[in-house]
Amino acid sequence: MAYSNEKFLDTAELGRAVKRRREELKLSLRDVADVTNVSASTLSRIENGTGKPDSDNIARLSAWLDMPIDRLMTKKAEEVEPVIYYPHEATPEIVEAHLRADKNLSSETAQALSELFRVAYKQFSTPQQQQKGKK
Repeated sequence: MAYSNEKFLDTAELGRAVKRRREELKLSLRDVADVTNVSASTLSRIENGTGKPDSDNIARLSAWLDMPIDRLMTKKAEEVEPVIYYPHEATPEIVEAHLRADKNLSSETAQALSELFRVAYKQFSTPQQQQKGKK
């Protein structure tokens, strides 16, 4: 009996994360493909939500994203585990993980709030180099 990735893995979340990181770093699909050894066409399908990556590509992309694979695992509301974050993770990713773990929020609401926070954080946070120049 074959199992589908979508039962266990939130491929839409992986696609959003890849696209978000790629755009933050101002990289093309080809640039990411060269770094991750995942083809540009596969990356495009993953970003658009039409691709179902195999385990090797999931591992490569989660390593490139520096994201624990368990963040991509599909969990039912009653199975939500405590949020564990890693010190190297950016604040928006930590906030997103907390919002997704909140039992009072639907997954759609958590995603919307996460994107709102990400936009506000990007607008109001001061990059390290600008801070150094102001001192």
